[in-house]
Amino acid sequence: MKAIADTGFLVAFANRGDKHHAWAVAVAENITEPLLTCEAVLSETTFHLGDAVLVLEMIEQGLIKLAFDAKEHLPQLNDLAVRYSDRSPDFADLCLVRMSELHSKHSVITVDGDFRVYRRNKRELIPLICPKGI
Repeated sequence: MKAIADTGFLVAFANRGDKHHAWAVAVAENITEPLLTCEAVLSETTFHLGDAVLVLEMIEQGLIKLAFDAKEHLPQLNDLAVRYSDRSPDFADLCLVRMSELHSKHSVITVDGDFRVYRRNKRELIPLICPKGI
């Protein structure tokens, strides 16, 4: 499975008490290669889990792979921030939308409903893997 990991998925996977934990574990069983993500997602995940060691283990064990340097994409990130300013997107979401543009064969694994609104390349739906009802 080629995919990009959002914060909600990583938190749900690691936290047995999360309402999406069973869904995240089921998704993880189909992962055959590291999920791409960005440092902003890892920062949010560390904050929500309260455990930097666990997040670093996800990288070390090959569940996730850092695959984005925001500095190289500042104009595009700024354009996305302006385009979606009515939704007040966080930095991680902007990075993931841009990553979806760069990795067009990858779906975004998320529990964030905003990804149903966000578009890559201005008009394209972002392929999502998300729980029912999101």
